[in-house]
Parts: sequence; structure tokens; C-alpha cells
Amino acid sequence: MGSLDVIVEPRLGKSPKHVDLVLCGHNPHTEEPSYMLVKLASPDDVEQETDELIRVGNALVLHPAAQVRQYCEYLLTSAPKLAENPRSVHGFAYVYGIDNATWFDRYDHSDLVAVFSPERRTDLQYHLRSLFKAGDDQARTRQAGDEFLGLHHNPGFLIDVETRTVNQSLVLLDEQEVAYQEVLRAVHHARATGTPKAVVVLGGPGSGKSAIALKLKKDLSSRGYLVEHATGSRSFTNTLRKVSGSRSGGKMGGFRYFNDYMTAPARELDALICDEAHRIRETSVKRYTPKHVREQAGRQIDELITAAKVPVFLLDEKQTVRPGEMGSRREIEAAATANGYECEVVRLESQFRCGGSPRFDAWVARLLGLGGLDPVPWSKIATPKDQNLVVATAATPESLENWLLRQRNEYGGTARVSAGFCWPWSKEPVRTGDRLELAKDVTIAGWERPWNARPEKAVPGVPPSHFWATDPRGFGQVGCVYTAQGFEYDWSGVIFGPDFVRRRDEWVADAESSHDDEVKKAKANDLYFKTLIAHTYKVLLTRGMRGTCVYSTDPETQEFLEAMTA
Repeated sequence: MGSLDVIVEPRLGKSPKHVDLVLCGHNPHTEEPSYMLVKLASPDDVEQETDELIRVGNALVLHPAAQVRQYCEYLLTSAPKLAENPRSVHGFAYVYGIDNATWFDRYDHSDLVAVFSPERRTDLQYHLRSLFKAGDDQARTRQAGDEFLGLHHNPGFLIDVETRTVNQSLVLLDEQEVAYQEVLRAVHHARATGTPKAVVVLGGPGSGKSAIALKLKKDLSSRGYLVEHATGSRSFTNTLRKVSGSRSGGKMGGFRYFNDYMTAPARELDALICDEAHRIRETSVKRYTPKHVREQAGRQIDELITAAKVPVFLLDEKQTVRPGEMGSRREIEAAATANGYECEVVRLESQFRCGGSPRFDAWVARLLGLGGLDPVPWSKIATPKDQNLVVATAATPESLENWLLRQRNEYGGTARVSAGFCWPWSKEPVRTGDRLELAKDVTIAGWERPWNARPEKAVPGVPPSHFWATDPRGFGQVGCVYTAQGFEYDWSGVIFGPDFVRRRDEWVADAESSHDDEVKKAKANDLYFKTLIAHTYKVLLTRGMRGTCVYSTDPETQEFLEAMTA
């Protein structure tokens, strides 16, 4: 056979995922580099549910071959060099202890992936000879391996900031694909049998919830199903309407809000995809809701469940930031059961934001007192696998802004400054000579910047508030939790205001320092108010794809942050 270079557990581009092995050599016909991704599997207590899904114990997981196929497709979309020659990447799953022909038949004729076992060793040898040059020397295969490790990978943004489009080429990986496949299966089954089912997808910031949601909406709609996407966020919904080229809020599709379903016919939709479902509220009644509708209104969670045969809820229970937000697994499961729906829960464990580091999310939770564990310096929890993430502290707001500019100029990407809601938000822009400008409300020791624009106030050269996170002109204004939640950018600067300060060994939340009138309604309950403020800063701290820099207006808190980012 000759020499092959073997890479053990390399990371897949900018994702947090690792494949067991990559075999590197050259194609026997073209002499171009050839790569084979290998997934090793020996599942116990396994039951095959579909061609794509298996159940191991009580957990739904991807068939190993489907898993390695997604890895191959991910590399082909993220690495431009590989995309030039799609036939340079293949994969196979090598499974032990499986004697079921259906495990192998589905992939026998696939060009991209295959399944082998110790009993099919001869078939594997033929397969490798068809894709790798016999007699290749070690120096050449080592070069192919080095080229693989040195590949440039594009970032996996959900929303392309520069073109203002949804990235439809994102490939779902592992538990993301499990959630996607489970919803597809539930929708097909519900239409065929009339059996309704709710699906709950739990995941932290950057776990891919919105990527799953948008792929489901696109693919189900293209297959003729009646499907809608809903959120409780004006910024997120308006951005999706704009970048997807859909401004429709009508019954036949589009992007809507949670409170649009008070009068929806029961189970009219095949699927209702509720993104950011932690923002579900007790009721959909608004200030201007007509009296006859108000009198018939029930709980918002019941309205969302009964609007579709398959309601899908994607949520992070630690991102509730306002009083009255009640989206949780417990509430959804209880409401689903009460309305006659089965309920399936899928967990997303991986972190695709924050440099792909699952430890950063845990560090943030500990930092803010949300994890039940004491805060710990980032250097004590980070590992070499976190080298793609930069965590820093700035001594002043000027130096924080300069840090963002340096990172953006040197490494590329997008940058934003966000802050706790600790300064007033002017209702009107100001006029300077002939120019209309945003009022510089955020003032810290001589540093002055405006908040993002108000939704109803157009200011020349300034993006509307809904697009602060995705419009390049958003840098230079300070965003808040309501314009940052649901979005991501490369470089994130976060300003801690006086509403959340460190005193001795604990956080103190000060309602009098907050200018968020909605959140201040919770000030009678000290613990609840403190939790909402901690959730607010957790959202702000987990927006950065490649790096986060923090600063506090309070000296004692600043000293604490400097110690924790060391």
C-alpha cells in the first residue's frame, strides 16, 4: 500500500468537533492530495431508528456513517481549498460488534462515506486502494498531512454581516443534526398519522439553535410543509426578515412573533419553530390587543403549542433577561402533555461560538455566580484546545475600544461594544449644525458614545436598532442585551456598569443603577433581579466568536475581572 500520514483527533476547522483519525495521501489517478476521515465506533445497547439516527440507551445519536458524512461536508464548505476539489475528501465509519446488514447497506453505494467492520476488512482494503496511491513515500504523505492541518477555514457565521444574508451552507454536526432529523421525522409522522409531537432543543449560547431553526424552516418549506419561524425578539426577527428576503408575517410563512398566535387555528401549521424560546411570556396580550381577543386569550405557551402539529422550542434557560419571560423545559413539557402532545428533548452540548470552547461558557457561568461553583481565573480552566479564543481585560473604555480595533484590523472580522443598561437612552437624536446625530448617552470619565438607535428614529449613517449587530455601521454605538441577544460577532467588548458590582466575595445587583424599566419591575425580589442582571451579562459575554474583552466602571469589580481574566 505504501505510506499514509495519520492525524489523530484533529479539530474540524473552526468548529469544536474532532474526528478520530484522518488518513492523508494522494489520489492514485490525479496525484492530488486525498483525505479520509475515520470514525471509530463500538456502540452498546444500540437500536437503529432511521437511516440517520440510532438510539444508544435512552439517547438519540447520529449513525456513525452519518456523523462522518457531516464532517466531510463541513470541511468541504468551510475550507475553500478542499471545495475546489470535492473528491479529495471521503470518510468511513469502522464499527465493532455490529452484525446488522442495515448498518452497512444504506452506505454501500455512497460516493462520500462507507461503513466497515473487522468482518469486512478486505472490502476496506479495496476501498483504500481506490482512493490512495500505492507506494506513496513518507515525505509526500507527510506533506499532504501538513497541508490538511494548515487549511484555511472560513468562520461559520449564521448571518453574514458583510452581505447581510443567512448562511445557507452551514452544515449541522452531531447533536445539531440529531435535533434536525428528529423534527423532520416528527413532521412526516404527524402529517401521515395526525399524531402531534413537541420537540424541545436545549443548548447554551453558540450551540447552533438558530442554525437548526433556519435550516428546518428552509428545508420543510421546500418540501411543501406549512412552517413558520417565531421569536420574542424584534431585533432578531426583523434581521431574519431582511436577510432572508422575506418581510411576510402572513399565515403562509415568514418570520413572526410569539404573540401573533392568539387566534391561530388549532394545528394549522405542520411546524412552528420557536427560536429563543426562553423569551416566551405568560400572555400574548399587548397594550393594543382588541377587547374581544383579550377576553379569549390564554397562556402564550398553549397558543404556540396548539398552533402546529409539531411545535419546536429552541432555548437556553439561562438567557431569560426580563420579568415575565418563562420559557423553560418544565413549562413546555407540562403544557405539551396538557394539550395532548408527546414531547422529545434533544440537548446540544457543543459550543460553536467563543472559539469553540465549551470551557468558556462554564467559566462565564462561574464568573457571574450562575454555575453553583466559585469563580476561577480563565488561565486555570483553559486548555490548549482554547487557543483560538482571546480573553482580556481593558483598564478604560478607550482601551477596550482600541483593543477591538486592533483585533479587527490585525485579524479581520467584526467588532462591537455592548454594556449593561446603566445609562439613559435618549428618545430623540440631537442636531449638531446641519447634522442629525445620536445623543452620546453612555459617558464614562470623559469617554462618550451613543446607544444604538431607537427602532422608530432614523439617523443618517446609523443602522436601525434591529440591525446594530449585523450592519458594519454598528461599531461606534454601544449595544444592549436586546440588540445583542441572538447575534454574534468576532470581537466583543463588554462594559460592566454599576448595576452589577463585586463586593468582597459576591455580586451585588443595584436596581437604582439600572435604566431598564422592565427589569426594574423585579427589584422587589432581590434574588430574581440579581439573576436577571447576571443573565444579561452572560448574554453579552457570549457573543464573541474569537475574543472578548471586559471592563467595569467600578474599581473593585475591575480588579476582580482583571484577576479572573489573567
